[in-house]
Amino acid sequence: MQTSAHSSRALITGGSGYFGSLLRDRLHARGQAVRIFDLMDAEDRKPEVEFFAGDIRDEKQVAKACADCDVIYHCVAQVPLAKDKQLFQSVNVDGTRNLLKAGYEQKAKKLIYVSSSAVFGAPRLNPVTEQTTPAPAEAYGRAKLEGEKVCADYIRLGLDVSIIRPRTIMGHGRLGIFQILFEWIRTGYNVPVLGRGSNLYQFVHADDLADACILAADRPGSTTYNCGTDRYGSMREVLEHLCTHAGTGSKVKSVPMLPAVTFMKLTSAVGLSPLGPYHALMYGKSMYFNISRAKTELGWKPRFSNNEMFVQSYDWYLENREMILESHGRSHHKSAVKQGALSMLKHFI
Repeated sequence: MQTSAHSSRALITGGSGYFGSLLRDRLHARGQAVRIFDLMDAEDRKPEVEFFAGDIRDEKQVAKACADCDVIYHCVAQVPLAKDKQLFQSVNVDGTRNLLKAGYEQKAKKLIYVSSSAVFGAPRLNPVTEQTTPAPAEAYGRAKLEGEKVCADYIRLGLDVSIIRPRTIMGHGRLGIFQILFEWIRTGYNVPVLGRGSNLYQFVHADDLADACILAADRPGSTTYNCGTDRYGSMREVLEHLCTHAGTGSKVKSVPMLPAVTFMKLTSAVGLSPLGPYHALMYGKSMYFNISRAKTELGWKPRFSNNEMFVQSYDWYLENREMILESHGRSHHKSAVKQGALSMLKHFI
C-alpha cells in the first residue's frame, strides 16, 4: 500500500491491544504522530508515541485524549471471550458514545470505528454485503451493532465516520482461542470440525485490516466497508492445510453438529470453557463478505489468504511459545487461554 507521511496526529483507542498496537506501528512508520489511549501501556511502545492512560467509559478522560487529534481510530472493545454483557454495553456502546461525542466537539476530521462481522450473526445468505441487514444473535454482536447506530447518530450531526467490519482477525501474534488450536496441533492432537466442515469461512489478516483502516481514514466521506480475504475455503480445508504444514500427526475430525454446539454452549454458560456464545454460533456456519466496495473505493487488496495467515500465525506461536506462556498479557487476543473443559475434549476426537 502506498502512503505518505502525515503531520496530523492520530489517536488509537485500545492501542496497547493486539490490533491497536499493530495499527500504532503502521501509522508511526508512515511518519504520522500517534497517541495511544488505553488502560495500560504496552512494553513495545516507542517513546515518541504518546500514551494517555484512561478508560473509554470515562467521558472526561476520553475528551482529554482526543484533544488536537485529527484522526481517531476506535479499536477498543470488550471481545466475545469476555462474556460479560454489562461490559459489552458500558465499553462497546457507552464508551463508543463518549468517543464520538469528543470527536464531534473537538472537530476531528475523521473517525474510524472498527466494528465486527458479529453484527450479522449467522447469515442465511452469503456473501454478506454492506446492504445486508444486520441481525446479531448474541450479546457481543448486539453491542457492536449498537455502536454502529451511535456512529450513525453522529454522522447525521456532521462527523465524518467510516465503519470497518472485519471478518475473524488472524496474523502473527494473534492468540486468544487460536492458541488452543495451535497447542493441540503442536502436540499432535486431532482438531474438530462440526459436521463435514464444509462451511465456507473467511478470515482477514491484521495487516490487511490495518491497510483498510488507514485507506478509509484518508478518504473523506462516511462509509461502511466489509473486509476479509479474497482467498478462502471451507473450515476443513484451512485446518487440514495447517495440520499438513505442522507435520505433527494432527488430523481434522468431524464431530456431530448438535451435540458439539450443545456442549460448547453449556460449558461456556457455566464457565467451564473459554468459548463464548459467538463461537458456538459460528464455528460450523458459513460466513464470507463481498469485499468489492473496499476494493473499488479504497483501492484495498488483501495480501493474505486463509491458508497463509494460519500458517504464519502458527509458526509465530511456535517461535514465541515460551514467552507467551510465561507472560500474562492484558489483551485477550495477545494472551494464552485456559482450555477448561476443552482440555478433556481433545482426548476423544
